[in-house]
Amino acid sequence: MNRAHARAVHFVMPGGVDDAAAPSGGNVYDRRVCQDLPGVGWHVHEHAVAGTWPRPGAAARAELSRVLAEAEDGGVVLLDGLVACAVPDIVAREAQRLRLAVLVHLPLGDETGLAPARAADLDALERETLRAVPAVVATSDWAARRLVAHHGLASGRVHVAAPGADIAPSAPGTDGASRLLCVASVTPRKGQYRLVKALAAVADLPWTCVCVGGLDQDPGYVAGLRELIEEASLGDRVHLVGPRAGAELAAAYAAADLMVLTSYAETYGMAVTEALAHGIPVLATAVGGLPEALGRAPDGSVPGLLVPSEDPAALPTALRRWFREPALRHRLKEAARERRTALDGWGTTARNLAGALEHLRSEPRRAA
Repeated sequence: MNRAHARAVHFVMPGGVDDAAAPSGGNVYDRRVCQDLPGVGWHVHEHAVAGTWPRPGAAARAELSRVLAEAEDGGVVLLDGLVACAVPDIVAREAQRLRLAVLVHLPLGDETGLAPARAADLDALERETLRAVPAVVATSDWAARRLVAHHGLASGRVHVAAPGADIAPSAPGTDGASRLLCVASVTPRKGQYRLVKALAAVADLPWTCVCVGGLDQDPGYVAGLRELIEEASLGDRVHLVGPRAGAELAAAYAAADLMVLTSYAETYGMAVTEALAHGIPVLATAVGGLPEALGRAPDGSVPGLLVPSEDPAALPTALRRWFREPALRHRLKEAARERRTALDGWGTTARNLAGALEHLRSEPRRAA
């Protein structure tokens, strides 16, 4: 591996990070920091390890072991949590020789739909991994606080590099109210079942909803969601269109009047800031880092509505308010346009991550 560059990082990512058929916020984040770290003085050596989630098999373990073994003594290595958090034995083995940091997009045990025993097992493995490394990178302030409290980490070892956003043209929308957009992989954690149930409860209102996101991660969940849509007689109003990128995704945002995100768990919620980057207000569940992603406009106004996750009546109530209160719509749209101008870009993400890596690079090596 190249030893010539003074500031170099080996970034070990899951396989398929560039798979357009299975987009995710984590993949976008990983790709963008690879592109932007060189601009703040860090050369990136990319490594992809396939088959790591939820528990790596023998081939993935061997590949990760090989990548780490080939890194130069004292080298800085950034490990995506999906690669590292379930293999504390491999990580701990190299923690004395290398300067390791783990990037946590979502704590492993927080994935919705896991059996309790599996979630507890993954949680314990993650704790062992994170305690073995000198640095952890979280993608929101909320996530950093949670990792410190939940895994008993020293706060000084946990750094924050929140996702950035690319400011886009303001979305003209459809008619100012009726086009709802949900951008999220169709999985239990993203909560599309409860979104459809909320939409069924307001079927008397004039809406259509386009759900953009991968359909391959949980086929059973997708099949059940399609059945629910048909049972609610919403087949002509709720559209599961699969993943979108580039011009197709931009067109979906351009037509949207309101972003809806009904997740059960999120460390940040890049879809929220992507919507705000188009000046689109957001209706979301108040979980994890979503309130942080929604944020406030410079004048203090909130560019959307947050509803309690545990209250099934809150979503339909908020949707009715959106349609029945023109003054509310106007206020939220104004706040979204103002928030759009104040969003941090990916350059800020790269600088924050570079700061964490520089701190790691300058620390004394751990004694063997």
